[in-house]
Amino acid sequence: MVAEKDNFFERVYQVTRKIPSGRVTSYGAIAKYLGATKSARMVGWALNSSKKKEDIPAHRVVNRNGLLTGKSHFSGTFAMQQLLEEEGVQISDSKIIDFKSIFWDPVKELS
Repeated sequence: MVAEKDNFFERVYQVTRKIPSGRVTSYGAIAKYLGATKSARMVGWALNSSKKKEDIPAHRVVNRNGLLTGKSHFSGTFAMQQLLEEEGVQISDSKIIDFKSIFWDPVKELS
């Protein structure tokens, strides 16, 4: 079971590394791309476990409504928001403005 989890986590990291700067995707979109539609929460766990891997832009993954739900897993209260804003993403009240226009769908982009 541990090997399956590790393999899934690595697959999440591979997809997350491909999200372009200034774009965002959702936990569910990554899960769907990986063929595990009901595993959005596990995608979140994988990204939370990726803190020591500097090459994974976990800040570009948000919930299905564009909310920065993973922000508590970053050092500093506004670190996730700051990283996104540095890439040109506009945010108000922890929610991405114009979410649909900057949404990166791995099913469309990587298929």
